[in-house]
Amino acid sequence: MEIVAPLEIEDYVIQTAEFMSPPRWHIGHTSWFFETVLRAHKPGYRVYSEDFLFYFNSYYEGFGERIERPKRGTKSRPTVKETVAYRKHIDEQVLSVLESPEKLPEIVLSLVRLGLEHEMQHQELLVYDIKHLLCDQFDASITPLPQPTSKVEGMAEIEGGLFSLGYQPAHPRSYEFAFDNEKPTHQVFLQDFALAKAPVSNGDFLEFIDDGGYQNFRWWFSEGWATVNQEQWRAPLYWELHDNEWMIRDFSGLHPVANRKDEPVCHVSYFEASAFAKWAGKRLPTEAEWEKAACYDAPRKVRTAFPWGDTDPGTGNTNLFENGFWSVAPIGAFPEGANAYGCQQMIGDVWEWTTSDYVPYPGFKSEFDEYNDKWFVNQKVLRGGSFATPQLHIRATYRNFFHAHERWMTSGFRLATDL
Repeated sequence: MEIVAPLEIEDYVIQTAEFMSPPRWHIGHTSWFFETVLRAHKPGYRVYSEDFLFYFNSYYEGFGERIERPKRGTKSRPTVKETVAYRKHIDEQVLSVLESPEKLPEIVLSLVRLGLEHEMQHQELLVYDIKHLLCDQFDASITPLPQPTSKVEGMAEIEGGLFSLGYQPAHPRSYEFAFDNEKPTHQVFLQDFALAKAPVSNGDFLEFIDDGGYQNFRWWFSEGWATVNQEQWRAPLYWELHDNEWMIRDFSGLHPVANRKDEPVCHVSYFEASAFAKWAGKRLPTEAEWEKAACYDAPRKVRTAFPWGDTDPGTGNTNLFENGFWSVAPIGAFPEGANAYGCQQMIGDVWEWTTSDYVPYPGFKSEFDEYNDKWFVNQKVLRGGSFATPQLHIRATYRNFFHAHERWMTSGFRLATDL
């Protein structure tokens, strides 16, 4: 509710593209999720509104009919006022259930926790959607960006061998949680590889554009090349050409790329990331390579919870939502977040594309129907979180996933190569 507070009433209901959702819908849908828990586990609970069940369902077929995603902005009802009242009602009902948590079945507590994680996912999606809706018109309270303390460049050489991939509750935080798609832990074998110490920057990507990268089929997958031509892509999303100069539009206005050359490039698709990697003579990492770099301290031969160690993310070691930047930070701005190999900003700033397909880990068991398991096809894994990800929500084992052509989310990448 704090995120949407600066919006005008008209902003809550508009849908600017099929892939985005109106802010009103996010407010209602996150409450709808908790209502599904109340319906199943609170004796005597009465559904708030059958119409709300239809409008605020997303893709859960098991909970009944739902409005199609592209049509969420075609309805003026329920009104914003009615949606906020619905949210308040559901909050009160859930809080009443939680008054005596020691008396609740474990399934209820786990579902409430899942609902909180689900809400944090939608907080991040809400930032994406508001950016597409208003961009530089959004009246956010933006904290000035930190400046880099040193130049970050080169590749970190990482030994291969057996590696345990996936969530391990070996370093429990007081609020520890992991989605079922991060489990179970299993061994994989990695060849020696090198990983870039920094994500690819706007300046790097501008060189690709200036070299005709979007006009040369040699760098692209066939499907990516078809997408480039069909969509007439010539640069990442939110890049605009003004008087032969590339500009980036974000929450703080329109800026020359030349003034943002040291920031991680974002809003690029898997197709664009892969094309750049091929042009640069490198490749994207696998998710196992990414996780080993993010979690393994080679000098000490121990696994850590985060690249910097076992302490929780904070505003001093990573750029997540609580920093209040509403933007990526310059490369090198968070040296305290470096891993043992010298790689920086692996957590926060931009979700990083990997070459790995989003498929279940060996031995996967679904912990909630229709949440993660129904998406195990035709998508790629991204790792690390973004500037819009809440601190409580991120883990080094977190597996985000999107289709190869999507770029409306805060997605970037770093390069890898074989040794």
